[in-house]
Amino acid sequence: MGAVLVKDKNILATGYNGAPSGTAHCLDIGCLREKMGIPSGERHELCRGLHAEQNAIIQAAKHGTSIEGATLYCNTMPCIICSKMVINSGIKRVVYLSGYPDQLAEEMILESGVVVEKYEEPQP
Repeated sequence: MGAVLVKDKNILATGYNGAPSGTAHCLDIGCLREKMGIPSGERHELCRGLHAEQNAIIQAAKHGTSIEGATLYCNTMPCIICSKMVINSGIKRVVYLSGYPDQLAEEMILESGVVVEKYEEPQP
């Protein structure tokens, strides 16, 4: 999965799903959540990895790049953890390809005033 933060037609930061720098990735050591039988969309704190949205926001912060007013393009509707980060970081718009099973995330991000759009492929 991936995420891109854009403002004024400029890419500000990118991110992808993965473990923190310098630590083993789930693909190498096995998924803790799968081993514990945790369904997708639940118990995000029991995961070695970061979501693409989180990594994009962290990369912007690491490099001192303001993302106030930016648009976040991502594969899926952000989960609750990512949604809270989106809200507090000043991102004003989210464009995603597919949904995500997290009703609270959707409610909170919409309540915050962040514009959320599901990308629809243009028809020929």
